[in-house]
Amino acid sequence: MTLFRSLDDHLPLTGRLAMGVEYDGSAYCGFQFLKQAPSVQGALEKALGRVASQAVRVHSSGRTDSGVHATRQIIHFDPPVPRTEKAWVFGVNANLPRDVAVRWVKSVPDSFHSRFKALARRYRYVILNQPSRPVLERANATWCRDPLDTEAMHRAAQALVGEHDFSSFRAAGCQSKTPWRHLHFIEVHRHGQLVVIDVQGNAFLHHMIRNIVGALVTVGRGERGDDYLAELMALKNRRLADVTAPACGLHFVDSLYDESWGLPREPLGPNLLAFLGEWTGERPLPDCPMVEFRRGRPVVADQEAT
Repeated sequence: MTLFRSLDDHLPLTGRLAMGVEYDGSAYCGFQFLKQAPSVQGALEKALGRVASQAVRVHSSGRTDSGVHATRQIIHFDPPVPRTEKAWVFGVNANLPRDVAVRWVKSVPDSFHSRFKALARRYRYVILNQPSRPVLERANATWCRDPLDTEAMHRAAQALVGEHDFSSFRAAGCQSKTPWRHLHFIEVHRHGQLVVIDVQGNAFLHHMIRNIVGALVTVGRGERGDDYLAELMALKNRRLADVTAPACGLHFVDSLYDESWGLPREPLGPNLLAFLGEWTGERPLPDCPMVEFRRGRPVVADQEAT
């Protein structure tokens, strides 16, 4: 599958548009707009407004915390004026700071919503596991000088798969109405000195992944056993749980939608892991009511009861 194609410079795009966005979150308070600090949403809306010569409001597939990166954040917006594909991509990128970029733009039906139509979100947490501190990777990987047992980390993480109350991994300031989330899978792999925690779920609580990673590193160091994550989850108390891992290692790498929307497929990031060659959409989604509902399919009675 090629990454290179010509952008249309003749046909103006009308109606709702979806965009794929990549950013280094180091200098931002997160994706969502805040008056008192720079945000990715603020940078995007400013750049889109310059191309459209009018104010533009964007909606995202998910929020990211301060300092967290993204290689496939999906946004949508309703453009006030028609512009070509090339004008949107090149024009917006020309007006964005160097740490944010648009990868593609596509016309979608008005019923598309980047947040409410998302079937799943996928993150990767990258740890550089070596004795010396990183230099080139310091902004997009977390450094751990102690040797990590990735097999033990992977075994411990499997207790989190499925639908659970994740109160022990929820930040004190989390605004979600419920601590329940459905984790589709979580895997821990080693690629040389890189340790990658790959996790996908229907949605995530504030600091949830970073809190999970903090506990997994404790297991990897040999300080706790394989049942540590299960024990923490059973406590349902964040105050009794482990530390929060740094934001710099966390990457939002995919937001999954039904194939009928026709969104472009891309290799999963970050580019540190591009050699793995894995493309978006290869993992099957669980057979659960939320996924079927967002696909627009009827939910059978026995599923509703679960």
